[in-house]
Amino acid sequence: QVQLVESGGGSVQAGGSLRLSCDTSRYTASRYCMGWFRQVPGKEREGVASIYTRDRTTRYADSVKGRFTISQDNAENTVNLQMDSLKPEDTAMYFCAAASAWYGGICQPIPGLFGTWGQGTQVTVSS
Repeated sequence: QVQLVESGGGSVQAGGSLRLSCDTSRYTASRYCMGWFRQVPGKEREGVASIYTRDRTTRYADSVKGRFTISQDNAENTVNLQMDSLKPEDTAMYFCAAASAWYGGICQPIPGLFGTWGQGTQVTVSS
């Protein structure tokens, strides 16, 4: 059963913006540490951003810092990723994920710390 559902992907020109949303309403575990990741063919999955939802502390990959913003919307039960100043190298499949329940360390976008994943939404940035 899918517990995390991403939406908002699409095609945009370089310099444009997209807003991704992760529906967490079906996720029954605690949503304390959530993250966004991306992957392109032939490369490893890359951490993009994370949010510690208890106090909304965020962390970002250097490649997106200053351009992307991760946030939570309690009313809508979503974790969002606002992507501005998009570059062609941002093209990837973007995944929403929740940290494994056994993890009690700092919330950070390291793939191995996350155990529940969405199916992904494609983002394509043209030059």
